[in-house]
Amino acid sequence: MEISVRNVSLLLLTLVLSASCSHRPTTGQQTGLPEKITFTPEELMDKVKGGWAGQTIGCTYGGPTEFKYNGTMIQDYVPIEWFDGYIKWWYDYVPGLYDDVYMDLTFVDVFDRLGLDAPVDSFAMAFARAKYSLWHANQAARYNILQGIRPPESGHWLNNPHANDLDYQIEADYAGLMSPGMPNAASEVSDKIGHIMTYGDGWYGGVYVGAMYALAFVSDDIEFIVTEALKTIPEESDYYRCMNDVIAWHKAYPDDWKRTWFECERKWSSDIGCPDGVFVPFNIDATINSAYILIGLLYGKGDFEKTIDIATRCGQDSDCNPASAGGILGTILGYKRIPEKWMRSLREVEPLKLAFTNISLESAYWMSYDQALQMIRRNGGTVADDRIEILCQRPVAVRYEKAFEGMYPKEKIAVDKPLDKVGELSFEGNGFVCKGAVESADENYVARVELYVDGQLAETANLPASFAERRHELFWKYQLPEGKHTLSFKWLNPDGKATIHMSELLIYTGADPLKK
Repeated sequence: MEISVRNVSLLLLTLVLSASCSHRPTTGQQTGLPEKITFTPEELMDKVKGGWAGQTIGCTYGGPTEFKYNGTMIQDYVPIEWFDGYIKWWYDYVPGLYDDVYMDLTFVDVFDRLGLDAPVDSFAMAFARAKYSLWHANQAARYNILQGIRPPESGHWLNNPHANDLDYQIEADYAGLMSPGMPNAASEVSDKIGHIMTYGDGWYGGVYVGAMYALAFVSDDIEFIVTEALKTIPEESDYYRCMNDVIAWHKAYPDDWKRTWFECERKWSSDIGCPDGVFVPFNIDATINSAYILIGLLYGKGDFEKTIDIATRCGQDSDCNPASAGGILGTILGYKRIPEKWMRSLREVEPLKLAFTNISLESAYWMSYDQALQMIRRNGGTVADDRIEILCQRPVAVRYEKAFEGMYPKEKIAVDKPLDKVGELSFEGNGFVCKGAVESADENYVARVELYVDGQLAETANLPASFAERRHELFWKYQLPEGKHTLSFKWLNPDGKATIHMSELLIYTGADPLKK
């Protein structure tokens, strides 16, 4: 067949355009990652800003509902408020709402000061000495660090009863924003920092969120992003299985997010780790709350308001979950494409410093952008004045970890006594957690208490009265021989101004009650 000059020209033009498009953010249904992607500096900054903006807006939207709907969804008829100036109101009156954001900034600030190779102890000490209040895995890790237990031991489940909680999941946005198109680079960051406070499924929550942010620079196909990012998680983990179920349920019930929510509750809502979430509807476990992020993203279908609304209405940690969903979608859309309804309130606070920091959102945009450029260069990309080329990474699974293996909640017993009136406690099982608190008129007071298990000294613990430095639980031990055990306590430095109150004893067993 004769080929005309015009046909050759058209063919060459098609090949050029095809090659060029493979290096740009893709649109529509996607089947694989490009090898490279290019941005102008303005385009890359727009996506970085979109991530921070979406996270802040989502956190604000869900703020009033946080942990008010446990084990139930927020029904459609329940209004969720929004008005111009809303974010500024929260900044002024409830600045602690933004722990999702200012805790991220703790790590962003260390990278900014010390570079990409900053040692883990620098992150750990910045986090432990920060002035903000902490709870759950974060507080357990802070206590460990201040007592000399450093990462990764500070987040390990044998030292941290909250290791499966979502604490790192809500803080991992920065890892993806500094790793555009590079989910494995984000995972490396999360390996270092996420193990400060979590382990196993708790760590995987942050790895997955970071990978979704990283891939949000590459594609606007949400199903592709959530599926591809899941490749960073080991398939044998419960976390992977839950996310995989959500993706499958979305395919089975594409127009019914509530059906997927119900399936999630039925299969994945049992918390076995967090002492505050066992035997009650409250659930701060990373796995179920990640599922709610995923439900918001998949059923939101790229609509910003719908995405954060569904993630909020799934309940439980219903400010953190829309924050992550909104941040990921904000990265996909870019700052300029987030609807004006939300941006009017955001622009009002962008120059203002976040609580407990010296960093504003405007500063955070530039810090993350600069760290992204460093990460791009480190991973083989190029940065020029008018063109940034990123070598995209195909996601690789991080190592397998499992917390609380062979530990099943058996019983929770109300003790409700001062420690010096408890005497000896008996139980049958393979582990326990003693919940309670130290109170003193002197905030600097630190109780020293010996724990005896079966008559043998098991631990001498420092128990600060300071809320900021407190031990989240009084005592715990896992992996004891299955059988009968006794606990007793000796308060070494009693003080007339101080009390140690034990509220509950949580007992574990090695026998799975569901397999009887």
